[in-house]
Amino acid sequence: MKRVKLNFAGKEIEFVDRDSALRRVAEEWAVKGTFPVQVVLGPEGCGKTAWLLQSIELLREFGFEVVYVNPVNRLALAEISINSLKDEFLRLIKEAIAQNALARIAWIAYNVVYDVIKATRGKIAIIVDDAFQVIGIKESALYVKALLNLIEYPPEHYEKIITIAATSEGVSRREIGRHTWANLRVMWNMPRDGFRQLYDQLPGDKPPFEEVWKLTGGNPRMLERLYNAGWGVKAVIRDMRDEKGLDAFIDSLTSEEKRWLDEAINDPDTLMSRERIPLMNRLIELNLIIEIPQWRDEYLWIDQPPPEKDPELGIGRRVAWQSPLHREAVRSALQGLM
Repeated sequence: MKRVKLNFAGKEIEFVDRDSALRRVAEEWAVKGTFPVQVVLGPEGCGKTAWLLQSIELLREFGFEVVYVNPVNRLALAEISINSLKDEFLRLIKEAIAQNALARIAWIAYNVVYDVIKATRGKIAIIVDDAFQVIGIKESALYVKALLNLIEYPPEHYEKIITIAATSEGVSRREIGRHTWANLRVMWNMPRDGFRQLYDQLPGDKPPFEEVWKLTGGNPRMLERLYNAGWGVKAVIRDMRDEKGLDAFIDSLTSEEKRWLDEAINDPDTLMSRERIPLMNRLIELNLIIEIPQWRDEYLWIDQPPPEKDPELGIGRRVAWQSPLHREAVRSALQGLM
């Protein structure tokens, strides 16, 4: 399989790792198609987009027509054989981006795949990356149902179809999970060996790997931010506090909620109780923590699951900080540091 080149920290690097996730694409989805829709959740910057871009290359090798959109990144790819449909798709995407109508991009992808099914009756894949946060919670569920309709009620018979929606936005999980329209699967940050391969591709002087691992927990986005900040941990934490409005968030909490948050910094599983779940939901909305399956069976995960519990990285059995730097940004704001 050809490894795609990715822009990372201003460098062109080669895709690494995620072998288990790619095997699922090659040995399961490409062979059988998907039913129902596959919704992949995971921490911000854990590598979902990189895996999906590599999956496009893999699916092309299996003879799939592939449509991919990422409204947040204003990115669209159409690996389809009918030039007229491809040209129309790209024209509509360009128009939506120019009008800043990012929510339309996901539906443009849906419509072109509908037409590709009618025209080819072959092997088709639609991959929608990071669309839920621009189309909203309620419409996200409707969009997943529309993807399911492509599988169950297509305009023509097809050979195989793959439908994937990926998101780092955790609030929509319960809305989608209320229905039977999708399999919800979680992708975690990169495992140590794969992350080491990514770390090794970065040039120049850098902190020891173990130090970087303990700061990032294997999250590629956090690695990229540290690199771009000249490995300045304090600068990254300050940026995160500002971007996520953490100081205002802390000020909005009651004294009891601040105590709960302080306990969650050391053990995020303490949030999984009746009175603390509203606080947990606010942390999910801010993309600071993620609720994870309590089981570590590999079929429930895209790629390798996290350890059962790792206090050093902020991973609990049911709840985890998206990365150690997310946790440290909250700790800094809570304690009024820096």
